[in-house]
Amino acid sequence: MTAARILLADDHALVRRGVRLILDQEPDLTVVAEAGDGAEAVRLAREVEVDLVVLDIAMPRMTGLQAAREIGRRTSRGSAPRMLMLSMHDNEQYFFESLRIGASGYVLKSVADEDLVGACRAALRGEAFVYPGAMSALVRDYLDRKRRGERMPETVLTEREDEVIKLIAEGLSSKEIAQALTISARTVDRHRENILAKLGMRDRTQLTRYAIRAGLIEP
Repeated sequence: MTAARILLADDHALVRRGVRLILDQEPDLTVVAEAGDGAEAVRLAREVEVDLVVLDIAMPRMTGLQAAREIGRRTSRGSAPRMLMLSMHDNEQYFFESLRIGASGYVLKSVADEDLVGACRAALRGEAFVYPGAMSALVRDYLDRKRRGERMPETVLTEREDEVIKLIAEGLSSKEIAQALTISARTVDRHRENILAKLGMRDRTQLTRYAIRAGLIEP
């Protein structure tokens, strides 16, 4: 039996080591590449032939969700691997966004030793996986919020605006953001103005709080 090839992306080396130990002891699963952030995961997904990418949601430079979008674009060439999201947070916005961008599942790190192997196998079969406790809690919370008439999770910003707000929240200047995204500083400032207008916010502090809630950075 040929083992499925896995790309593992997490910005914490200890977490990667633990997850790799869980996966590599299974005869049908093997980690063939590791990434320390989302941008590196996208690069490796282009360079290394893999069947499944396991992505931490919150990573520097590019989040797991942003990386998953980029990797998923390879679908048009018929070569996109399956994707599985890892998170420390039981958060319905992360969950629904993970499904929306095409991930096969959502696993909490706190129960990775129990659920990750099964989630990987489900994803490789083309099936969705969310551990039962998370599913019931997420659905119950979603329905309760809808019943109370609260605003439901939705994507407000464009992908580029997500990239800009993440880097703003990480403390980068307009010049540094421009270099990171290969755009002009004037374009960065224009994106910043649009983001503030869309979100009804005034400053970096408010943008940082939004970035944490949206899973773009960790608190």
